[in-house]
Amino acid sequence: MTTQEIYPHFTKSLLHPKYWLTWIVIGIWYLILLLPYPIIYQLGQGIGLLIPKIMRKRRETARQNIKLCFPDLSEQERNNMLRDNFISTGVAVFETGMAWFWPDKRIKKHSTIIGDEYIKQAQQAKQGVLLLGVHFLTLELGGRILGMSHPGVGVYRPNDNKVLDYVQLKGRLKSNKYMIGRYNTKGMIRALKNGELLWYAPDHDYGPKNSVFAPFFAVNKAATTVGTSILVKLGQPAIIPFTPKRERNGKYTVFVSPPLPNYPLGDDIAAATFMNKAIENEILKAPEQYMWLHRRFKTRPKGEASLYSNEVQSN
Repeated sequence: MTTQEIYPHFTKSLLHPKYWLTWIVIGIWYLILLLPYPIIYQLGQGIGLLIPKIMRKRRETARQNIKLCFPDLSEQERNNMLRDNFISTGVAVFETGMAWFWPDKRIKKHSTIIGDEYIKQAQQAKQGVLLLGVHFLTLELGGRILGMSHPGVGVYRPNDNKVLDYVQLKGRLKSNKYMIGRYNTKGMIRALKNGELLWYAPDHDYGPKNSVFAPFFAVNKAATTVGTSILVKLGQPAIIPFTPKRERNGKYTVFVSPPLPNYPLGDDIAAATFMNKAIENEILKAPEQYMWLHRRFKTRPKGEASLYSNEVQSN
């Protein structure tokens, strides 16, 4: 074990009474996941239809994101996408559990990978792979599907609830060799130089620090991390996007795209624009399954009004 590697550790403190409710919920969650998939999907769909009624702020965030990114859609088309997106959000509650608890045999029964030869080619050349993961609601399950044949290194943010953190780590290590902290850039570069596959998702708004503004869909100024350029410059990996898509027949297809060519090193805005375009291409494969609940455009240039309210950005 090296200092950058993170593994789950069960301690007696996880049995403290303050965590009993968490354990009970996880137990019920696990039992539901033993049911046939059609029943699991129906339960998730019901949760998804309930979410916008009880999480109104999140509903309006998702509505605004869809409107900003797809201004040419009619109001009815945007409403349909919003409804389908919340259904996907509800189903994702159980898809995450499927990723963490289902045995390999059951995962394989419901999944297909298309394009994994691109990963094999890079690894045969002993080149690290920066696996470009986009925040689809199916991301945890997609990671498990792909990780069964191509185990990699996961980038990790700890959960405040210690029990959920333990369960999350244990579940993710079914498809990863080890986890690494999200701020451990040196560890990420080391993994890439060692020829590892590194899971990486640069599509969220991580704040103004170490970000530049670049176009994202129809929004001209979206805060985009410059961390990708550091990893590409120093790790010299193949940049390979992938998209996990829930099909209508209850199956899951993981689409692995060809390596991205000609990454524009030396120009942060050009690099961010390049990466956002690649992310857009992945999202368009299943836009209703993307995580629109996130305030993707919360960071604005100084003095510019928020896209979610009448507030003015002060950073």
